Amino acid sequence: MAAGKTSLGKRVARELGIPFVDSDAIIVRKHGPITAFFERHGEAEFRRIEAEVIAAELANSEVRILALGGGAVITESTRKLLAGHPVVLLLTTQEAVMRTANIARRPLLRDDPNAWGRIFEERRPLYEEVADVSYRTDRASKEQLARRVAQWARSFRKDTV
Repeated sequence: MAAGKTSLGKRVARELGIPFVDSDAIIVRKHGPITAFFERHGEAEFRRIEAEVIAAELANSEVRILALGGGAVITESTRKLLAGHPVVLLLTTQEAVMRTANIARRPLLRDDPNAWGRIFEERRPLYEEVADVSYRTDRASKEQLARRVAQWARSFRKDTV
């Protein structure tokens, strides 16, 4: 959550010359702002819709970068689908999130900005389960990270391919 998936994903997609898709942006286009959706329908309904959007995107055979929301891995069906795709985990620190994130637009942090560390630790095993590689976004420039991720993506081969 708030590690820079969208901004870095767009840069990597440009570097690779492929499209970029953000699952949260798809949800916003179809259902309105995520914060308002959480308030009206709750997290469980959001996760259900999120899983449907991700499944549809992963079923598309077009090569592209797909950025997922930080909680997408909570859903077991999403984790299973990710096993067939290269997954980059972006890591950051709570301090970096507090400096850069728009907390008002993050329903899980809005009422308790310090919840980031607790949420990350709860999700860490799930992130590690699906990730093929990880990068720290708080230790290099976006340009450096984009080059590193693009280089990794060019050489990546999934064992199941």
